[in-house]
Amino acid sequence: MENGEFIDVVDREGKLLADAAGAAGADAGVPGCPGWRVRDLLRHTGTVHRWVTALVAEGRESYRPPEPEPAYDGDALLAWFREGHRSLVSTLTAAPDDLSCWTFRPVPSPLAFWVRRQAHETAVHRVDAESALGGAPGTAGTLSPVPPGFAADGIAELLELHGQDRSRVRSATPRILRVGATDTGDVWTVRITEEPVVADASGTGPADCELRDTAERLYLTLWNRLPLSAVSLTGDAATAALWRESSAIG
Repeated sequence: MENGEFIDVVDREGKLLADAAGAAGADAGVPGCPGWRVRDLLRHTGTVHRWVTALVAEGRESYRPPEPEPAYDGDALLAWFREGHRSLVSTLTAAPDDLSCWTFRPVPSPLAFWVRRQAHETAVHRVDAESALGGAPGTAGTLSPVPPGFAADGIAELLELHGQDRSRVRSATPRILRVGATDTGDVWTVRITEEPVVADASGTGPADCELRDTAERLYLTLWNRLPLSAVSLTGDAATAALWRESSAIG
């Protein structure tokens, strides 16, 4: 996907998130984030949006922590979220292709990194907001769809994130998880050891466990928004459970 396509996703998903959050109400529970209410979802996502906006707009070359989450609630919180989302979209749109700024892993293009990261950050939390409204992930007609190509990209990005030292996906006994998207044809082989995850786009060799389904259902499952029972699982279920228990990203 091109940068402009990812920015379009950020724009669309943020608006859907805000609409669903407004309809659900600030006190509604968020099934995909145990213990959270919609107000927590808006505060978290809105804070991330403003943090990235500042990184990109100011060309910050070193890490600075996000500002504290606001105390806003109700209509004021929703207005704050919408304002920050609009600013993020405008900032990403205006940023130069040769943008130089901090990223949390080495990349050839900081702009490409951030438009992609914010597209998936916002899409996953849009699913959370719609679920709080009563949508059941994976049930036709209750959630806005995740396009197959974008979902496959999100799986690839998630596996890249877990290739970093800070990932908690580890196993003293080496395990191999294979993930196959039935609609896009994408396949990943994920090697889990005591070191960071190593994943490649291949489907060769043995695997301890295999998950197969549409890219959308795999995307939501690997991001822990659908249960493992939502996709086809063959082989050692403990390998899939290990992912489930240790792969959460804040």
